[in-house]
Amino acid sequence: MVDAIVVGAGLCGAVTARFIAEELDKKVLVLERREHIAGNIYDYVDDSGILVQRYGPHIFHTRKKEVFDYLQRFAEWKPFHLRCMVQMDGRYTPSPFNFKTIDDFFPGEEGERIKQHLAMEYPGRDRATIVEMLESQDPVVKAYADFLFAKDYSLYTAKQWGIDPSQIDISVLKRVPVLFSYEDGYFSDPYQAMPEGGFTGVVARMLDHPNITVQLHTDAAEKLTFTADGCELLYEGAAPGLVVYTGPLDELYGQRFGALPYRSLRFEWQTHAVDSYQAAPVVAYPQAPGYTRITEYKKLPEQDVQGASTIAVEYPLTYTKDNGAEPYYPIPTEESAKSYAAYRAKADSVKNMVLCGRLAEYRYYNMDDALARALEVCKQIRAHFGA
Repeated sequence: MVDAIVVGAGLCGAVTARFIAEELDKKVLVLERREHIAGNIYDYVDDSGILVQRYGPHIFHTRKKEVFDYLQRFAEWKPFHLRCMVQMDGRYTPSPFNFKTIDDFFPGEEGERIKQHLAMEYPGRDRATIVEMLESQDPVVKAYADFLFAKDYSLYTAKQWGIDPSQIDISVLKRVPVLFSYEDGYFSDPYQAMPEGGFTGVVARMLDHPNITVQLHTDAAEKLTFTADGCELLYEGAAPGLVVYTGPLDELYGQRFGALPYRSLRFEWQTHAVDSYQAAPVVAYPQAPGYTRITEYKKLPEQDVQGASTIAVEYPLTYTKDNGAEPYYPIPTEESAKSYAAYRAKADSVKNMVLCGRLAEYRYYNMDDALARALEVCKQIRAHFGA
């Protein structure tokens, strides 16, 4: 029996497996149900010679120097500052919305008046959430917020989550701010970069250690069982020293407290005989029927491929365990929070299991947050083994 089982070969699984193997000098078995490592940051070169990301666009960005320093052990990184746009009423405008958006839709004196009122309403600030602006008592600010909400936020949110925006946790609407400047970068973090050769290579190098064995096409839920009291996890009938679980927590427990809801995605892949398909690497289309955004991968980052461009059109859909989709986004509602709390109470009583990551912890993580969380879990792992 190995010393530890890590369920999932994504970023969290790879970081924790590497720690156990390298820092604690213990044997680790990594179980991955897919046919590849790297989880949702998996990328590969397609038939047109373009590096694409199978599960949607991922760009590394962080304010945490220690996180970026850690990643630099496993790849060369090149600075990359993402630009995104939104197509509204047939016109491309920056995302996040900024002063260029005001110029695009409210030219002349009307636009200048909106900018003046934003400055008066939010003195000394360079941004606000759409929620703040919708609640503003300034009628000019409120009218501009209503315009943005009607043309983008409400439409995009309804498609992305499949429910009325009023039912979604307010934090979802706060994720993308409105900027009070002409700044057009999607992120403002000091560290923004992409790895040479792609993210799959990063994860492969993390897992490249003599103490690590990776098994693909392996559904851990079929091999893991609990003892009668539910306080220990067994792998094929024996108790490993530790199980690091990064998969869906409800599926580990046979969905006894109900299925945790997720939104999933379907990608329609197209290759066009053009050098450029759209105005930016990632463009949101809130008014389009069915799909939410299109990613043009030869711009993510810029790739020297002539005469062809591969795009992925993104269609949100409901996730179920049996519909062949992947669970992407936990749906943050009051009901789902109660269900997860019931699962978490059970999991916290298991003495040889730790949870890590988006699915196991039922929360959305940016890539840097996922890595930071995995490094924090490594401290728990060290304590568990008494090292």
